[in-house]
Amino acid sequence: MDQLARRLGVSDAVLVGLGSMLGAGVFVVFAPAAAAAGGAGLLAALALAGFIAFCNATSSARLAARYPESGGTYVYGRERLGPFAGFLAGWGFVVGKTASCAAMALTIGAYLWPGQARLVAVDAVLAVTAVNLRGIAKTATATKVLVAVVLAVLALVAVAGVAGGDVSLGRLTDLGGTGRGVLTAAGLLFFAFAGYARIATLGEEVREPERTIPRAVPLALGVVLAIYLVLAVVAVGVLGADRLAGSAAPLADVVTAAGLPGLAWVVRVGATIAVTGVLLSLLAGVGRTTLAMARRRDLPGALAAVHRVRRVPHRAELAVAAVVVLVVVLGDVRDAIGFSSCTVLVYYAITNAAALTLGRDRERKLPVQVLAVLGLVGCLLLAVNLPLSSVLAGFAVLALGAAWYALRPRRT
Repeated sequence: MDQLARRLGVSDAVLVGLGSMLGAGVFVVFAPAAAAAGGAGLLAALALAGFIAFCNATSSARLAARYPESGGTYVYGRERLGPFAGFLAGWGFVVGKTASCAAMALTIGAYLWPGQARLVAVDAVLAVTAVNLRGIAKTATATKVLVAVVLAVLALVAVAGVAGGDVSLGRLTDLGGTGRGVLTAAGLLFFAFAGYARIATLGEEVREPERTIPRAVPLALGVVLAIYLVLAVVAVGVLGADRLAGSAAPLADVVTAAGLPGLAWVVRVGATIAVTGVLLSLLAGVGRTTLAMARRRDLPGALAAVHRVRRVPHRAELAVAAVVVLVVVLGDVRDAIGFSSCTVLVYYAITNAAALTLGRDRERKLPVQVLAVLGLVGCLLLAVNLPLSSVLAGFAVLALGAAWYALRPRRT
């Protein structure tokens, strides 16, 4: 079986994780989360989403160190829980994240050229796919550049908001949401953390995976959580929960409220770069999960090919790109994000369930087992508290995959 090349160290893996997470969460998700939970509720929801992500990250890191190959929870579920659990995780990841890719591409189009958003989105998908096809080292290099630019833009927003935005700590105590609203907001905000597992899905291309992955995953998550908390405090403190909830471009509005409207275009460009970075690593991760499923004939075996020179799953990446382009042309970004959030939470629930079985043959049972239980319960709790349409769409997609699994021709 063709193997991918191990080229990523700790810093490269952390940057891939940062590039996966620093996107929609900062530039888009704060607004609907504030609408659901209010000002104080937004911060509580962010902390809850971050904690559940940490539980998932711990489980993902343990499993990825044990099974350092492409595929993430698709592999872990198969190895620890059985073929169906692995298939359901892989199916949910591929379908949900393919929809997320389309949503990210449409976001790029909306920022750059609202009148031709779909055309720009298609061009973005083609350009990012071309970068990924040149190899994972090229993907990591491009991600480094994107992360550096995005961090600079986010620092600009934070400094501008604090220096001239009249940050009011009183706005942080707004209790406009309910308990369920906090859970709904946490489910939406979890969408912004999900990229940390991209490190695990690239496990076959990481050097010394048993050492690199457990270090890189929580480090990337911790950096992103700190950035999100700072920006959430600034955004709520400057705009207030009501104005934040109604904003289409919250961070651009923070800069404008700070008396620097001329810099709003910098934030818009930064948003475009951030989402491009997410799309870059997200397409790479979906392609590698598709590769892992094709290797076991849970998807067509032709998708299991690895390019002889570039050592990338070129057929899988081209197939994913083709589906993303189709969704961009025909689909609705809001519906795509809705059921994507639901399927991703189910994916991580399976991750935690698989991690629970590691306690049978590991000495450090109690702390990591407790985190796995909390992650499992938390993922399911957030999933069922998403908007009803998202829950119905997400579980319908999972049921469709389960039916196909039961009826598909068996591998001989």
